[in-house]
Amino acid sequence: MVLKHTKKKFDVSVIIPTYNRGWIIKEAIDSVLAQTFDSYELIVVDDGSDDNTAEILDKCGKKIRIIRQENHGVSAARNRGITSSSGRFIALLDSDDLWLPEKLNRQVSFFQNNPDAMICQTQEIWIRNGKRVNPCKHHKKPAGMIFEPSLSLCLVSPSAVMFKRELVDRVGFFDETLPACEDYDLWIRVSLKYPVYLIDEALIIKRGGHGDQLSGNLMLDKYRIKAIKNLLNQDILTKDQRRAAVAKFKEKCIIYATGCKKRGRHQEADEYMRLLDENL
Repeated sequence: MVLKHTKKKFDVSVIIPTYNRGWIIKEAIDSVLAQTFDSYELIVVDDGSDDNTAEILDKCGKKIRIIRQENHGVSAARNRGITSSSGRFIALLDSDDLWLPEKLNRQVSFFQNNPDAMICQTQEIWIRNGKRVNPCKHHKKPAGMIFEPSLSLCLVSPSAVMFKRELVDRVGFFDETLPACEDYDLWIRVSLKYPVYLIDEALIIKRGGHGDQLSGNLMLDKYRIKAIKNLLNQDILTKDQRRAAVAKFKEKCIIYATGCKKRGRHQEADEYMRLLDENL
């Protein structure tokens, strides 16, 4: 995949992928337009919505750049936005989340003060079904070389992250074959090589609990297993990284297979148990 560059340059390209979020997308857009930092372009990729999303976006006028495509999933939408952008930095925002006004300013300042950094994220406020909740202890965001803890679950939030655009040239884009856990897959590839820095300030509002969220899917470990297996099939891991990845791969296969058996999916359970015998 090749990055395209437009004539006008911005410091930050903000990418919002959306699909049938007409009921909430305007709030995400407004939170970007309210940023105290103003050297950004806002690209909204409408991934084949068939609700009133198009109408909502059209009313935003020249404040945003709209890209429309057939429905190919969130990875394809994010990748399309990134390849169509021009900013030195990429900031992602999910269409059901919000940014606080200082979000972009804080992160751009961080990169100015840490020129060797490739990626950073911020803390976040969690809202579930309209009520503020505290994240569980295992969701606490670490900082630095976070590959090993990231194997268990996704510890980087797309809406909280900003990275240099050359990062995707070095590690690759979002995997468009994954219907879920595409962010988990990218961040473990990133954290193999680069520290993920943390701005210890809550600068996004992460909202959940609504029925159209992929993150509520009980099958998530199926896609995490695939992401780890993809890594193990490449000669890019250090000895310690490979040891950690194999251990987590086997653990997740056992857990997923056990869950399949409980639900009567015995053939699928056997398939994942066979993976344990592969020469990883």
